[in-house]
Amino acid sequence: MLNIRVERAATLKEKPDESKLGFGKIFTDHMFVMNYTEGKGWHDPRIVPYGPISLEPSAMVFHYAQEIFEGLKAYRTADGSIQLFRPDRNIARMNESAERLCIPQLDPDDVLYAIKTLVKYEADWVPHTPGTSLYIRPFIIATDCAIGVHPSHTYLFIIILSPVGSYYARGIDPVRIFVEREYTRAVRGGTGRAKCGGNYASSLIAQKKAEKFGYDQVLWTDGITHQYIDEVGSMNVFFVIDGEVVTPSLEDGNILPGVTRASCIELLRSWGIKVTERKIKVDELFEAYDAGVLNEAFGTGTAAVISPIGVLSDDERTIEINGGKIGAISQRLYDELTGIQWGRLPDPFGWIVKI
Repeated sequence: MLNIRVERAATLKEKPDESKLGFGKIFTDHMFVMNYTEGKGWHDPRIVPYGPISLEPSAMVFHYAQEIFEGLKAYRTADGSIQLFRPDRNIARMNESAERLCIPQLDPDDVLYAIKTLVKYEADWVPHTPGTSLYIRPFIIATDCAIGVHPSHTYLFIIILSPVGSYYARGIDPVRIFVEREYTRAVRGGTGRAKCGGNYASSLIAQKKAEKFGYDQVLWTDGITHQYIDEVGSMNVFFVIDGEVVTPSLEDGNILPGVTRASCIELLRSWGIKVTERKIKVDELFEAYDAGVLNEAFGTGTAAVISPIGVLSDDERTIEINGGKIGAISQRLYDELTGIQWGRLPDPFGWIVKI
């Protein structure tokens, strides 16, 4: 078990108004930091005051983007206790991302202990208002001071915390999605499966274009033919076609293996609803709409949980799904997942980890 040193902040911040949290703009008093040195491994775990990180201008993360990150949440239940939702999946995915980016992996037990210790130390920052939570952002950056394309020999593992409200200001209202066929987010053999900043940086131009045309998110297509669906914005995507739930498969390595995605699949199958993971063409969606069997569409992710899709558009046509309203399956998934996460419903799957 890690021996975590603690340096308490001299001055603690005033807690924010929980009705005005927004998402990812407020940070707690402390953060977790641990170093990696080749030949020594991960060492010097500590909780220190949240603040700037001092790095040389030549630090490799600035020049070659060798970094990864994760995102999960801590939830306060009605009895005041705090819990995590499937942190083991986030930790496993972080190590998979680390392997792809040539970053040394971490002991999963050490990471979970670090997360739990930091959240417990900052327990007063876990908001109480329904629908709010404490967002947890673990990340690793390369810190070698050298300009040369090779894996770093030193790294920082850091965890920061942010009390958050709803990811979407207008709540769970269906979003408008634009099919992106010009730009590419990921291809087979690339880093689409890893959670690294480069994937998100390359997506900004398409997101900006979609917003210019009045859409909330981008529906990414494959980088070779631009015919097959990958994911929507920063979320995995599902479609209900004639009562069957279909979602792009993970086999090509183009898309992130989402924790919420996996949880939705497990929930749906436990309810006896057929779920198929396979390739899906954009044209198939329009054909299903024309046939009257495109029942629902929704994105899934830690930040928004379930994000129903009300409008889907490409360069040629625009369709309104389920009358622009959230569908029955989307609503049921949202209610069940958030119910488990906030402790309002029982957890038959063993997904919850108490702090």
